[in-house]
Amino acid sequence: MDHGVNVVDTGHYAEVVLDRPPVNAVSRGMYSELVSVFRGLSARTDVHAVLLRSANEKIFSAGADIRETPEAPGDYEPADEYRQRLARTCYEAMLDCTLPTIALVNGAALGAGAALAACCDIRVAAESARIGLPEINVGRCGGGRYLARLVGQGTVRMMYFTGEPIDAQQALAMQIVQAVHPDAVALEQARALVESISRKSPYGLRLAKQALNDCEDMELRAGYAREQQYTIRLGRTPDAAEAARAVVEKRDPVWTWNGGG
Repeated sequence: MDHGVNVVDTGHYAEVVLDRPPVNAVSRGMYSELVSVFRGLSARTDVHAVLLRSANEKIFSAGADIRETPEAPGDYEPADEYRQRLARTCYEAMLDCTLPTIALVNGAALGAGAALAACCDIRVAAESARIGLPEINVGRCGGGRYLARLVGQGTVRMMYFTGEPIDAQQALAMQIVQAVHPDAVALEQARALVESISRKSPYGLRLAKQALNDCEDMELRAGYAREQQYTIRLGRTPDAAEAARAVVEKRDPVWTWNGGG
């Protein structure tokens, strides 16, 4: 069943496209489908990076589908716990994706939409982007913990308590997004970034992603020591030798290593 998530293969990378009109509201079905998609992409050897974007040029995602939430205080049921587990599983599948992930945020990315973008490694914004946690306005608590990976507690709490979104330039200043482009060229620029990343050593990209995820929550010294172990692993591969040869010979490298044998 189609829950509004499409996968488009584009050479060395894949595009995961949110397509659930009118506003890409995140339903239980969409959460479940995103889990399957990101786990499936992680297992593929022909895809080296992922671009998450919206099919709608005017909005990324308005957040969770409030039509699936209880209407009365006494209606909290196991279905609500199920939805929360699905959301957690989805975000964790995105965080754990073995490939570099880039989100293109255009228009509103609110609540669950903001969390989806925050779970990606890099965020590129169109000038129209607005990122917010408006859950307090609809009687919910949102995905502030995921946004707190990117910014300080004061910023998260301001967004959480006011429910007010920030614009693209504010998000850039706060380093929530890493680049802002005019809407007319934002997709082109995001694709260029993903294409550039996808041409690096496939095994190197996966190992680099694993290294960063592994040491993210570690103390500085212990984290760097862990990262060095990945450096040793990558340095012993044929791709490492090929990279050095390509630099000396002033040519593009030819990657052959897939992590096996």
